[in-house]
Amino acid sequence: MEGMEKIREAILDKVKGDAENLIKEAEEKARQEIEKAEKEKERKFEGEKHKMLREAEGEAARISAQASIKARQELLNAKASVIDEIVSRVKDAVSRTSNDEGLLNLTSEAISALGVDKVRVYVSTKDMATAQRILKGDKELAGRIAELKGFDCAGGVVAESMDGKVRIDNTHDSRLEMLLAKALPDISKELFQGS
Repeated sequence: MEGMEKIREAILDKVKGDAENLIKEAEEKARQEIEKAEKEKERKFEGEKHKMLREAEGEAARISAQASIKARQELLNAKASVIDEIVSRVKDAVSRTSNDEGLLNLTSEAISALGVDKVRVYVSTKDMATAQRILKGDKELAGRIAELKGFDCAGGVVAESMDGKVRIDNTHDSRLEMLLAKALPDISKELFQGS
């Protein structure tokens, strides 16, 4: 019986050894799986962290760009407001000025540019008396004007052929618009240097 006992012990030792080896292999495999899972978790965490960081940076860039655009728009609006105020003041000053020589020059210039014998002339209603006084003093100019009419403008004249096909606008408004088109870039440059 002793022999059986030894065989039994040998089998038990073998089974224990195999079981221990299986347990060690299983523990090693589990440890490797845990390490692998930890590395995967770390990799995913880093990926999510970078993704969130990129999204946050993108959002910050978008907000910054919008703020920059809004600031530029506000600056442009402020500049436009200053220019509009200047133009308004110039138009107001021009509408308040009226002198015989200026009206005479504008009228003569417009009539000459038409190149016809008889013309119709429109003047500001506020300058009608001045125009009539000028024409009384300049018979040659008066001889070319078939009709003198008043209309609403800041000053100056509009001369047209009697058939109305050709018209010369020599009003303060139109002359000012032409002048402003040329002068506003320089005015802006001078006013807003460095901004």
